[in-house]
Amino acid sequence: MNDLAEGGIYAIESSYLERYVQLGIASGRVVSVSFPDHPAETAQLLERDSVGDPDDETPDHPVIDRLFEYLDGVSEVSFTDIEIALTVPTVERAVLEQVRTIPYGESVDVKTIVSMTPELDDDEQSAAIQVRTALDENPIPIVIPDHRVRDGPSAAPPAVEQKLRSLEGL
Repeated sequence: MNDLAEGGIYAIESSYLERYVQLGIASGRVVSVSFPDHPAETAQLLERDSVGDPDDETPDHPVIDRLFEYLDGVSEVSFTDIEIALTVPTVERAVLEQVRTIPYGESVDVKTIVSMTPELDDDEQSAAIQVRTALDENPIPIVIPDHRVRDGPSAAPPAVEQKLRSLEGL
């Protein structure tokens, strides 16, 4: 079984979201999550029944199993220990790192994210804009749960954002 150490693009069909969840992985770290109607031609399609099967050649990665658990609503799933690689400006990274700490089933507003992020001055009017920009450009939605910021944009499509919020009772 592969361990995704070399990386690649993987797509998993989600009946709950009515689309695919596509993961970009490099050096074992999640670098992107997107929600296409159809997977990229270069994506390796993962079948739900083969994930975790030791006799199958399907790649294994902690985020894949957790995505299935999360989207099935089986339990309160956390992605905080999943290794990620962010290639965003420093302030955006600081914002997204704070968003990543918002627990399952809880939501905050942009003002709270501003106050949680030491790199931002909560007296500056531009701080809220910086938070909204970071949320809108989040390369790893779900793993970095921008849908938990109730008055901010999400990098996920609106229909996906609403389903994620509904799944968590937000």
